[in-house]
Amino acid sequence: MASPDQADPELQRFLAVEGQKAKFQQHVHNLTEMCWEKCIDKTGAKLESRQQSCLSNCVERFIDTSNFILNRLSQKGG
Repeated sequence: MASPDQADPELQRFLAVEGQKAKFQQHVHNLTEMCWEKCIDKTGAKLESRQQSCLSNCVERFIDTSNFILNRLSQKGG
């Protein structure tokens, strides 16, 4: 039986892609939970205007911050 280091390269790529998908889904889940907690104080049939604005701003700031951190890390690593 082959060791994990000798595994099929196609299988390794598949597992890497699936791992990235799982990380992305967890990231989206965390973002959704964080922005929901911050912006939604009550639920109704539809979101109020201020809730929509809050959610939009929350997501945009989170993405901006994530991009900033990724850029800084890539500058330090390269």
